[in-house]
Amino acid sequence: MIRLTKKLQGPGKGHATLTLPWEQRTRSRLRVVLDNGVEAGLFLERGTILRGGDLLAAEDGMVVRVQAADEPLSSVICDDALKMARVCYHLGNRHTALEISAGEIRYLRDPVLDALVQHLGLSVQHIAAPFEPEVGAYAGHGHSHD
Repeated sequence: MIRLTKKLQGPGKGHATLTLPWEQRTRSRLRVVLDNGVEAGLFLERGTILRGGDLLAAEDGMVVRVQAADEPLSSVICDDALKMARVCYHLGNRHTALEISAGEIRYLRDPVLDALVQHLGLSVQHIAAPFEPEVGAYAGHGHSHD
């Protein structure tokens, strides 16, 4: 089994690819199968979050490119900034992972959340696409109360 132990910085090409959904790209210890069928294990620094396009180095020098898998998502499109802010507030208050871009919010499909968004006056479209949500203000940084 290939041991993927380090996230590389900068652009580059991989020898192989690994397609994962969002939930698995937040795990630092995970048994996976590369897209070419080869078994591998993630042994990354705790707290590592993988994004589509990231490169991982194996102990043997192999480089693997991460790809974000298509997932069932809900998409909310609106050009009213106040309505979008309200939706983000209410979804965030439920600790929902959100992908936020200009005029669009995406989240993992959930009928209860869809109903909430519709109650707030916006429509929801169901799509299949890679999910790259915000990771939070403190992601990747130590937080101390010393």
